[in-house]
Amino acid sequence: MSSVASAYLAVAVGGAFGSVTRFWLTGVMVALTGPRFPWGTLLINILGSFIIGLVAGLTLTPERLGWHPSVRILLMTGFCGGFTTFSAFSLQALELIQTGEMAMAFGYMMGSVALCLAFTWGGWLLARP
Repeated sequence: MSSVASAYLAVAVGGAFGSVTRFWLTGVMVALTGPRFPWGTLLINILGSFIIGLVAGLTLTPERLGWHPSVRILLMTGFCGGFTTFSAFSLQALELIQTGEMAMAFGYMMGSVALCLAFTWGGWLLARP
């Protein structure tokens, strides 16, 4: 299999797994917390940010793990791309604004950005020597 075909396959497999995991975790969070606030999307974006930071920190510098490029592509582009939900985040923030939940929308947007950035950094730091 060519390296290009291998990369596309890695993205497809990782994306499918990430999407199914997102669907499952969203359902779990709605069952636990109810549908009023998008806790599932927030958690997914935080975890996805941590995972991409961790994998980047482990693999994207010469002194780090020598993973095959397809593994990085599977995890970073495929899994994290299928798992994280920025488009869902945007729609849910808009829905909170449209229903007049301005404070909740602001908290959701600021919390998502700040926590996802912090967890990306945390994953990166955890992976550093």
